[in-house]
Amino acid sequence: MFPIRDHNPSERTPYVTWVLIAINVAVFLSYWSLLSNDRATQDFFMTWGLVPAWSAPETFLTSMFLHGGILHLAGNMLFLWVFGDNMEDQMGHLGFLLFYLAGGLAAAAAQVMADPGSFIPMVGASGAIAGVMGGYLLMFPKARVDVVVILVIIFKVFPLPAWTVLGFWFLVQFVQGSMTPTEQGGVAYWAHAGGFAAGVVLTFPLWQKRGGAAFWRRTHGHPPHPDAIYREGRTMVPKVRRDKDRARSPWDR
Repeated sequence: MFPIRDHNPSERTPYVTWVLIAINVAVFLSYWSLLSNDRATQDFFMTWGLVPAWSAPETFLTSMFLHGGILHLAGNMLFLWVFGDNMEDQMGHLGFLLFYLAGGLAAAAAQVMADPGSFIPMVGASGAIAGVMGGYLLMFPKARVDVVVILVIIFKVFPLPAWTVLGFWFLVQFVQGSMTPTEQGGVAYWAHAGGFAAGVVLTFPLWQKRGGAAFWRRTHGHPPHPDAIYREGRTMVPKVRRDKDRARSPWDR
């Protein structure tokens, strides 16, 4: 289950969101050729990824723009595309950039505190994007988000309130972080949870400026503007009628 879009149109062009996506893609392409060589990939991530055991200061920033593969990059950029424009709309371009970077730094710090002796490099923008998601949840808890649910070969889109999608996502990160041994590596759950919590905290002054609980009462938790409406377009796939709906021909048996 993952979000593909929300019904919350932004009222200004999200230049910073676009630039962040472009930078992440460009950085990934710059070292893509290394991924076919395990040793070269390991050396690269040990240099520029965040290794909690020695926590080189510059890697708190550089690790935010590295990804372990195409799916890792695509998933993160999808989440940033869905939720970033609305937070940029609320915070302004410079404010959103500082918020994004602060969320990423907080996420990295959370992972280091959770496993300070680890020699496993952490890479990915997901901590910073988790901050964006936490801020989105505070500002628009009832904004509708379309999620795709995949069950084997069945694909279904469901519109759900943001608090359901994002709250469930945060709960999964927290539970998985609590149950997964830190030395095991893999997904940096504490970075996700820490970034999300930081996003809520960093957005709190803006939420108060908008009126706090009064803002929620005024908007009922929805965006303070009309929802976007999506209509499904025509498909090029022809419909196949069931046997009982077809006229039987002389050749039918």
